[in-house]
Amino acid sequence: MAGSTGWTEPSTAGHTAARDAWGRGRGQTPSEFLENPSQSSRLTAPFRKHVRPKKQHEIQRLGEAPGIKNQWPRDLCSHLFQLVKKLSDLTGCTQVVDVGSGQGHLSRFMSLGLGLKVKSIEGDQRLVERAQHLDQELLQALKKEEKRNPQVVQTGSRHSPHHVVQWVDPRTLCEELLLPLEDSRQGGARLLLTGLHACGDLSVALLRHFSYCPEVEALASVGCCYMKLSDPGGYPLSQWVATLPGYELSYRLREGACHALEEYAQRLQKAGPGLRTHCYRAALETVIRHAQPKLRRPGVQGIPRVHELKIEEYVQQGLQRVGLDPQLPLNLAALRAHQAQENRVVAFFSLALLLAPLVETLILLDRLLYLQEQGFHSELLPIFSPELSPRNLVLVATKGPLGQAFSVLESEDS
Repeated sequence: MAGSTGWTEPSTAGHTAARDAWGRGRGQTPSEFLENPSQSSRLTAPFRKHVRPKKQHEIQRLGEAPGIKNQWPRDLCSHLFQLVKKLSDLTGCTQVVDVGSGQGHLSRFMSLGLGLKVKSIEGDQRLVERAQHLDQELLQALKKEEKRNPQVVQTGSRHSPHHVVQWVDPRTLCEELLLPLEDSRQGGARLLLTGLHACGDLSVALLRHFSYCPEVEALASVGCCYMKLSDPGGYPLSQWVATLPGYELSYRLREGACHALEEYAQRLQKAGPGLRTHCYRAALETVIRHAQPKLRRPGVQGIPRVHELKIEEYVQQGLQRVGLDPQLPLNLAALRAHQAQENRVVAFFSLALLLAPLVETLILLDRLLYLQEQGFHSELLPIFSPELSPRNLVLVATKGPLGQAFSVLESEDS
């Protein structure tokens, strides 16, 4: 662990990045989607397949290194050196570990697109199997593309990510995460940890592995699902935030920080029937708590075309999704009374959502300060377009000085 460097006050770098992030690129469509809103012009067709526009934007933007142009044809990749690639080079890392990798989109891009050695760690066996299938599909597509475009020079051999099924416990160090790949050079691997929207405590686990493990030289982390942070344990992490009066963040505040401010503002402008989802969900919560008082704030997902449902139909489907009897007797008069409050529910939700940037900034600055208190070098960079990816701040850290290599990107096209 790095020793103390006489740190007494929080650095202003993270504050500036977080402040600028909320005013950056608002209302602007990233240039990569101007020709086709569903296809990033900075990724070739093989890398776009099975990947939604939001994820396309994230995997190619995860820290572009401005000013370094690639030598490949523009249609293959507009910037060869992504943040992870640049960070890996600067710190001498020999291996990237993608934690909470899901279907492996980021791992696949880093290994097959950027030529990095990548270990991909995911706890869900089904997602790992899907990732391995997509790896093979992409390899075949790239081979076909090379045959069609022989002028494209492939530098070195391609290696798919090394996938591991492993749950990472945020309370303990994960040995698998630290193990080098078989083809790592002798003397042990130098690791770069990354997690794209690592959920809840998983982001905290990345910070702790970076802090405690000498093998880990660098970190690039994008957090998500703040309401799933352990209390205590997941927040606060820094001594500085822990001394602030009223630093506590309730579940509701942390959950609100996960919502997309930009997307919801567009919904308010359209004033469409989809806004009634909030009223329906509030009504469902009252029914759930009446039927099962100990079941609080269960996740309810996957109810399609909510605006076309009657409130009782939504409640019945919601009950089924949380494991309760959908045929429970319902008080229709009470549900109608809830529905009559729709505008007030939307107004309340809108006011609460205005606090989202403040709460997320506090959580991320707490993580930044946690690293700085231990003498590490860290910055918060607003990398993604908030229109596509609301969680657009990347926490970058190294155990040596960063210098000017990762000064805050001023625009999406830097």
